[in-house]
Amino acid sequence: MRSFLVSVLHWWLPVLLLAVSLQGIALAEVKDDDKAQAIVHMLDYVGVDYPESVQNGQVIKPEEYAEQRDFAAQALTLLGQLPAVSEQDVLVQQARELLTQIEAKASGEVISTLANQLLVHIIKSWKLSVAPRQVPDLQRGEILFAQHCVGCHGTQGRGDGPLAKGMDPAPRNFHDDARMPQRSLYGLYNTITLGVRGTPMRAFGELSEADRWALAFFAAGLRADSSMVHKGEELWRQGLGKAEFTTLRAFVTTAPSQQAPAGSSLDAVRAYLTRQPHVLQTAAQEPLVFSRMKTEEAALAYSRGSKDEARRLAIAAYLEGVELIESALNNVDAALRVEIEREMMSLRTAILEGSSADAVTAQATKIVALLDRAAERLSSSTFSPNTAFVSSLVILLREGLESILIISTIVAFVVRTGRRDALPYIHLGWIGAIVLGAVTWFLARYMLSMSGANREVTEALTALLAAAMLLYVGWWLHSRSNAQAWNRYVREQLNSALARRTLWTMAGLTFLVVYREFFEVILFYESLWSQAGAIGHSAVVWGVAIAVVLLVLVGGLILRYSVRLPIGPFFTVASSLLAVMAVIFVGNGITALQAAGVLEVTTVRFFSLPLLGIHPTVQSLVPQALILALIAGGIWFNREKTD
Repeated sequence: MRSFLVSVLHWWLPVLLLAVSLQGIALAEVKDDDKAQAIVHMLDYVGVDYPESVQNGQVIKPEEYAEQRDFAAQALTLLGQLPAVSEQDVLVQQARELLTQIEAKASGEVISTLANQLLVHIIKSWKLSVAPRQVPDLQRGEILFAQHCVGCHGTQGRGDGPLAKGMDPAPRNFHDDARMPQRSLYGLYNTITLGVRGTPMRAFGELSEADRWALAFFAAGLRADSSMVHKGEELWRQGLGKAEFTTLRAFVTTAPSQQAPAGSSLDAVRAYLTRQPHVLQTAAQEPLVFSRMKTEEAALAYSRGSKDEARRLAIAAYLEGVELIESALNNVDAALRVEIEREMMSLRTAILEGSSADAVTAQATKIVALLDRAAERLSSSTFSPNTAFVSSLVILLREGLESILIISTIVAFVVRTGRRDALPYIHLGWIGAIVLGAVTWFLARYMLSMSGANREVTEALTALLAAAMLLYVGWWLHSRSNAQAWNRYVREQLNSALARRTLWTMAGLTFLVVYREFFEVILFYESLWSQAGAIGHSAVVWGVAIAVVLLVLVGGLILRYSVRLPIGPFFTVASSLLAVMAVIFVGNGITALQAAGVLEVTTVRFFSLPLLGIHPTVQSLVPQALILALIAGGIWFNREKTD
């Protein structure tokens, strides 16, 4: 009877699989993604069941062997029906090799490896959605298991339920140490979604996607005892597994046998994460998971007509997700980071301009694919201690260089002019910024709710206020850059302290230039600390320490060489530096307001150089041009006044 079914269903298998996956709805047309999902489902079964059908080149179970050969042939046929992707020839070649090896009765290990390689390749090529959209609820999974699975699989999942007697094949034993290591969580999810032809295992398409994932996680966790889970928790806290299990996607698509031999430490970690999947939300890619979720929610909200809500979600997707892993992504794929930022900005523009729901959904889908690529790039690039060190070093150097240049220039001025009475004010400014920045982070982290948009607005306002103060101090310095003006200033200030207004201006300036970055730097390091794991924490600390030394060295060099400059050129260089910083701060401040959704974004064909505050938008370039014109006018006015 089973052979008859195999032959009858030979050409109708894809249609049946797709039909049950769509909850029995008859379709006039089968989607390409569904075909790809069906291929993945078949390959998963080949990888798991073939080893028991053939041993030592001999067919042990003829019917199951015929079924595996049929699955492989159907996979090859369906691949030929799919629209070509960039690696279509490679996929077809892999599928043909799998079928050839099955017909040659190759070993189970060879077939499992080939099937899994092709499965993963198809998932990547077609960018299939293979991960839970939210952390699976195991309590919900337990309820569903009792309702739908106990009758066949038994209360403990050993395949000994009251309905199991006489079933051929017998229900799956989730404690089977031979088969379960071959099965990924995604494979279990697919089985629940599509069912298994020729067996009593039906499709559970009536369950929601979240319920099917919850059921898959619960079933997979049945074979793990409490001691194994406890051991896995300890190993995870020590950093083991964090390089392998960076996302829920990475975790669910990899079978245990693909990563380590049975009995390894990773088995214990896997048992722990299967029982406690929420832990993966604090792993390296949490920001990307958050961005993916918010991007999809934004498209859904827009399709329902909630334009404002969609815009808020799109902003959060970037500010509270992607931005926090920018440094890590830059280390492995800077071009991808730029592309993600550009496309996320395009999504917000499309929402703001009232584009069609289909256009917004298409843009969101494009972004999700890019986020998946970013997750894969980060997960495939092991976050080693060296990577953690470089990331830590770059974060502080990048964010602290502007501050150290400005503070060093101001300190050099007061030392050069003999006005050391101003130093306490300057130090009060930057120390107060660090203290208040830490307090702000603590309040936002533990007591208040500060969104990414609020954080960007805070940074933007401090940047713009700092730019105004930089222009004031720069003008003040430039007006004293000629000898006559300097001599007059010395006479006026001899034996007196600097004007109180100037002192507090310097204190306020040093406060603002440090505070505007400090809060965000803490968030970057918080994300980096999580990504690095226990084994990378010391590298992060060393990165901070070396960066501090380098910043102090830069400040020391400015102080040292400023003494050698004549007073006129020193004031000219110092005022020019502060003017450049003002232009940078204006550009970055405007861009932060755009990121927070306060200002619109009108892009122009112009180069981008964020390090110098240059961004290709009308809203940032026009104010910078006005600032440059103001500076040029000030220089001309001073020269005319001197002449």
